[in-house]
Amino acid sequence: MLSLDFLDDVRRMNKRQLYYQVLNFGMIVSSALMIWKGLMVITGSESPIVVVLSGSMEPAFHRGDLLFLTNRVEDPIRVGEIVVFRIEGREIPIVHRVLKIHEKQNGHIKFLTKGDNNAVDDRGLYKQGQHWLEKKDVVGRARGMQSSFCWVYLCWSTVSKKSALLFLGRCHTFRYWIFGVDIGL
Repeated sequence: MLSLDFLDDVRRMNKRQLYYQVLNFGMIVSSALMIWKGLMVITGSESPIVVVLSGSMEPAFHRGDLLFLTNRVEDPIRVGEIVVFRIEGREIPIVHRVLKIHEKQNGHIKFLTKGDNNAVDDRGLYKQGQHWLEKKDVVGRARGMQSSFCWVYLCWSTVSKKSALLFLGRCHTFRYWIFGVDIGL
């Protein structure tokens, strides 16, 4: 059972200490949001950092790899480039490589993607009747990566929440890192 000893610490705080703790927490959250928004402006991407969620891009990227994205309008999309794109009707973006480019006379570009570890291209993933992606579908283009950085997120997203909490709750380092105290699980 979860020990709630940290609540005793909160009860023992005077109002000024509690106010400073809440203010400190608010400053941390707002700083994180400002950094995220700043990255969005600098990179031109609505999501400057994404986590690879499947094995479709192995061996280039594995589940849990962290990708750093840019999405500058002036940069042309090239064959072989790794793009992160959204498909209408799907919430989670997909990370795949550009396989073919189709350029019209007026300069409008459409492209086809495929996961490195997939047998066929992505036309089966696109919305009904769509055979090519357009630049408007792109969330960003991979510019850098950090391997196996987000194992906690993957554990949380693929295992039941209760099992993940039990696993992480048994890890003293994780408990201390998250709560700042040993909460006695």
